[in-house]
Amino acid sequence: MFEYDKHYRNCQQFDKPFIKAKINPHHGNYFVQIDLMTCNYKFSKNDEEELKKMANNENDFLELNSESKLEGFSITSELAWFDGVSLKNLDSFCNALYDLTQNSKSN
Repeated sequence: MFEYDKHYRNCQQFDKPFIKAKINPHHGNYFVQIDLMTCNYKFSKNDEEELKKMANNENDFLELNSESKLEGFSITSELAWFDGVSLKNLDSFCNALYDLTQNSKSN
């Protein structure tokens, strides 16, 4: 819990999004969350569409590899979560989340 709090405070201090991934023991894939309340940014409608595409792409990958689909996902202007991201895609998925916020912020 301490590391979570420290990371969250660091994100606030440096005006960065908070991204967290943890294993969901129910299915063994990852629950990924991005929280924008730590920074001065909100998802635009275009960002929300891009996040939906990312979720659909992850579902396609999971189906091709005979894994279950995402258990669910939710997207709002300040928070998004995805339950069931595969370990194989975890790093690129989290990096894409971060890049989305940074690319949109600079435009």
